[in-house]
Amino acid sequence: MLSRQYREVLRVSLPLVAGTSTTMVMEFTDRVFLSHYSLTAIAAAMPGGIAAFLFISFFMGIAGYVSVFIAQYIGASARKRIGSALWQGIYFSLLSGIILAGLCFIAVPLFRLGGHPPEVQAEEVIYFRILCLGGGWNVLQICLSSFYSGLGKTRPVMLVNILGMLLNIPLNYALINGLWIFPELGIAGAGIATVTAWFFMTLLFSFLIFSPENDRKFGVRRHRKWDRKLFVLLIRFGGPGGMQFSMDIFAFTFFIFMLGRIGKNELAVSSMVFSVNSLAFMPMLGFSIGTSILVGQAIGKKQPEEAVLITRTTLHIAWVYVFFTGFLFLFLPEEILSLFHAQDYENAEDISRLGIVLLRFVVCYIFFDANYMILIGVLKGAGDTRFIMWSLGLASLLVMVLPLWIGIIFFRAGIYYAWTCCTLFIFSLFSLSLWRYRQGKWKEMRIIE
Repeated sequence: MLSRQYREVLRVSLPLVAGTSTTMVMEFTDRVFLSHYSLTAIAAAMPGGIAAFLFISFFMGIAGYVSVFIAQYIGASARKRIGSALWQGIYFSLLSGIILAGLCFIAVPLFRLGGHPPEVQAEEVIYFRILCLGGGWNVLQICLSSFYSGLGKTRPVMLVNILGMLLNIPLNYALINGLWIFPELGIAGAGIATVTAWFFMTLLFSFLIFSPENDRKFGVRRHRKWDRKLFVLLIRFGGPGGMQFSMDIFAFTFFIFMLGRIGKNELAVSSMVFSVNSLAFMPMLGFSIGTSILVGQAIGKKQPEEAVLITRTTLHIAWVYVFFTGFLFLFLPEEILSLFHAQDYENAEDISRLGIVLLRFVVCYIFFDANYMILIGVLKGAGDTRFIMWSLGLASLLVMVLPLWIGIIFFRAGIYYAWTCCTLFIFSLFSLSLWRYRQGKWKEMRIIE
């Protein structure tokens, strides 16, 4: 029984891990290319990118929750409702694209609040605006990928993400540096390449999903009418999950902005280290999504004991992965950081030494981060999203935002204080999610009728 459970978790989650890992590879190579281009570009990439992702993540969280609806419909043998659930997500994604594009107008005052050097602010604004203008494509491709994720057929998601990555990486390099027929655009080129990849992935998902066979099985063409009741349910359950995701990102956005007040070098090094951290984070995001799907199917079948076994199995796999990544971060930090050519900068020795210390902070918290991601996947799969929103939002304020603000603004605290706040914040997220999971209330929840 146990070996079968491992195979099932890996069957569903590994393609999702591969898919989210392609996002990690795109972000990582993006940062590497920009670090080679200029220190200003790499310093601006993290705050500009994470600020855009802060807004995009809220809409992604709701659009991606379509997968939980589909998973529970599969578990309840209500396949004809799947097409309608997908279309409510599509309508929401289109609306979100309009809202995100409108955020371009707040870019200048937003980054002025950060107090970063003027040359960094200018590039932050450029990157933020491009990502927001194209953010609707990212939300829509997440929604479309939820069709396959909810069904438990995750290989198409992996393949589309890989193809998007294969387009993004060379286009990114060419547009940043001005190669072949492309102009040299610097950080703007990185943003354009990312949005182009999102659009390309949306086209691929559309081509795969809206086939006659899928229409016959799930009504993906026939059931495109706006369903007010189902749309409201998507907002009701997906909204808190999306809010939790965005509040989580807000805490790290605030963290990055505060680092910019400490110094340009500290901001640049932290950007490099967070890019390395994504080697651990993004695969865990794939396992979290896979856990939500499998738990959703189990809850749809009214078999919570199966959901518990899925959780334990996924945690075992996650522990093995973070052990090896932690080992690499701890014992090969110089080799990892050398990818960013940190030795080419002024004060290269200080930058390298600081990066090594910050990687040790990452080693301290990645185990708790991995557990938090899996447990949150369980709670989302069951529909326990309101607790996630309120409790973790409160933790963001009390453990990350306020201590950072008070320490850096009033006491001139340094980068090690900031990273200590980050580590304690992740531990608090783990503690809250573990407490809620052990309460067991999620076992009795259900989002579909």
